[in-house]
Formats: sequence, C-alpha cells, structure tokens
Amino acid sequence: MKVIEEANWLTLPEDIESGGGFDAVICLGNSFAHLPDFQGDQADHRLSLKNFAEFVKPGGIFLIDHRNYDYILDTGKTPAKNIYYNSKYIKDITTSTVYKEGKAYMVTMDYCMDTTTIEDNFDATDSKYAKKGRLHGKALNHFRLSYYPHRLNDFIGLLKEACGPNSAITTYGDFKPVGEVPDPAFYIHVVQKPE
Repeated sequence: MKVIEEANWLTLPEDIESGGGFDAVICLGNSFAHLPDFQGDQADHRLSLKNFAEFVKPGGIFLIDHRNYDYILDTGKTPAKNIYYNSKYIKDITTSTVYKEGKAYMVTMDYCMDTTTIEDNFDATDSKYAKKGRLHGKALNHFRLSYYPHRLNDFIGLLKEACGPNSAITTYGDFKPVGEVPDPAFYIHVVQKPE
C-alpha cells in the first residue's frame, strides 16, 4: 500500500513523519522556483531546503532542479531548446523579469499554445491565469507562470548551507556534466549526504 501525503515545504517536519528519513528526496520540474521570496532575503528558500535535507538519510541523495535563470536574466529570454517542455503545442513563450530595488525578483513566462488539434480534450478555462481565443481558426490558449530566478552559483551556495559543507553536490546541465551543453535549459543538482 502506498501512502501519499500533502505537506508544506516550510513546515515539512511538522507535516510528515519521516521515520528516520528517506533514501532519496526529489524536487523536480522547476517546482522549487515557484516558491516566492516575500521577505527579500530568501529565508523561505533556506528553510525549505533545510527541511528537505533533514528528510534525507545519511548516504542518501537529494535531487532538485531549476531553469537556467542565469541565461534568462542575462539575455531576457529562455534558452532555445527545452528538454522538459518539448511540446508541439507551444507556439511562443514571452519572458519578462520583474525587478525590486534593482534586484531580479521574479521571472514570468507567458505561454501561447495552439490546441486546435486537441481542443475537445483540453480546457484551460479553469485557470484564472488562462484565457482562450481564436486567431485564423486556431484555438489559442495563453497562460502565465511566475518563478523566483535562482542563479546557479547562488543556488549551489544555498544547497551547501542547507545540506552541510560535507555533502557532495554534483550539478548537471540538461542531464550532462556542466559545460557539455552550451546554455542548458535546466540545471539538475544531485546532493549526496555524508554517511
């Protein structure tokens, strides 16, 4: 029997009984970047990463990823290829950066999708951020996602702080060693907790 529980990253130890921890803790799909930084000091990011690390058994691993926000902040757009969202329905992604007191605070991505061929099976009207329309007979769906723009080196610093200085951190760009893929779409971090 499998048990699925819901929990808040900020109150994880109070929400879930770890039973001594897990062999692996996984946070993928750029989900961590959806956690805002309301205080402006990344306190919630630090707390969440610390909570994740506490759930990893000695010798276990923690996997977490995020988009290549360095590229987005430096160029104003997403990398051309995207290993996670290789969809024939995405027609355009418009990227914007919100700054607060001179610091990048949020990246928004406005997606335009042509769902003409799957219109009967797809309904984006349940989202308050989605809007549907037609242009030249095509069913166009628009929606916006917002992210905290984690820069690579800063994020590795947060991982070291949360997981401890003796944890081994290996970072990949689009599942290859960093540097092999120019301008990867995503960074994947594998953190191994010491025995």
